[in-house]
Amino acid sequence: MITRAVVRGVGHYLPERVVENAEFEKSLDTTDEWIRSRTGIERRHFAAEGENTSQLAIRAAQAALADAGMTADQIDAIVVATSTPDFTFPSVATMVQAGLGSTSGFAFDVQAVCAGFVFALANANGMILSGQAKRVMVIGAETFSRIMDWSDRSTCVLFGDGAGALILEAAEEAGTPADRGILGVDLHSDGRYRDLLYVDGGVSSNGQAGHLRMQGNAVFKHAVIKLAETAHAALDKAGLTAADVSWIVPHQANLRIISATADRMGLPMDRVILTVQDHGNTSAASIPLALSVGRERGQIKPGDVIVTEAIGGGLAWGSVVLRW
Repeated sequence: MITRAVVRGVGHYLPERVVENAEFEKSLDTTDEWIRSRTGIERRHFAAEGENTSQLAIRAAQAALADAGMTADQIDAIVVATSTPDFTFPSVATMVQAGLGSTSGFAFDVQAVCAGFVFALANANGMILSGQAKRVMVIGAETFSRIMDWSDRSTCVLFGDGAGALILEAAEEAGTPADRGILGVDLHSDGRYRDLLYVDGGVSSNGQAGHLRMQGNAVFKHAVIKLAETAHAALDKAGLTAADVSWIVPHQANLRIISATADRMGLPMDRVILTVQDHGNTSAASIPLALSVGRERGQIKPGDVIVTEAIGGGLAWGSVVLRW
């Protein structure tokens, strides 16, 4: 018998304001058809004025706790993946801890941009396997609407706000690919590609929040190749193949990237959980949002093999294979 990090609960939260593509036609040289045809995005949610990343994360965390039938004090650690924290410090995770009324355990943030949730899952898995924590809440939460250049039609139409949360718990399993829980992890980064996707501001550089900048075509090429490779690598580590996969739950950045990655993996689109049309790119929040929505729709069921994969600024990319 070995220890596995098994999913016990999942939840999400989306801000009330829904922004349809047509809204951008009022201020940009773009159309609903142009955005849909190039990205698959139809709408996204934007946080209200004064609604911060920590508040979105707390709502998602509460939903995950309710789903798991747990209280906040039963959680040993909270890991939040975000690139849009409320403050330079303290971490969003400690604010979530306080917002949940918990005074036990520890909390910290992870920053790997759109790949953040995958990196946070890997951290949570490592803490559970090492015995440092028995139950870990992993959250992806973003308010990317706060770092958009609203004059740049190539980026500002892509992103949205939201949060998703997953609770992992240590469980004894047989030590085979048939186990529940996290079965394979594969992580990568290459800082040489920083200029392909970055924010032109920061505490140490210019003291400003800055705006997101992206070389879309170059990111697309890297994404399609790297995402399929990392998914196969994680499956190999899990002792599984693409034929065993029930669902790909990808980072929801662009429908064309998602489709091309599935094709390279030899899997049809009817085995991909899609939310990009309704949420846009919510960066580190996109995978947990899609997991929660997929479970809510009745798509994800106990025993399903899930492949999550993501790539973001850094460049940083990776995947996690788990059995629900």
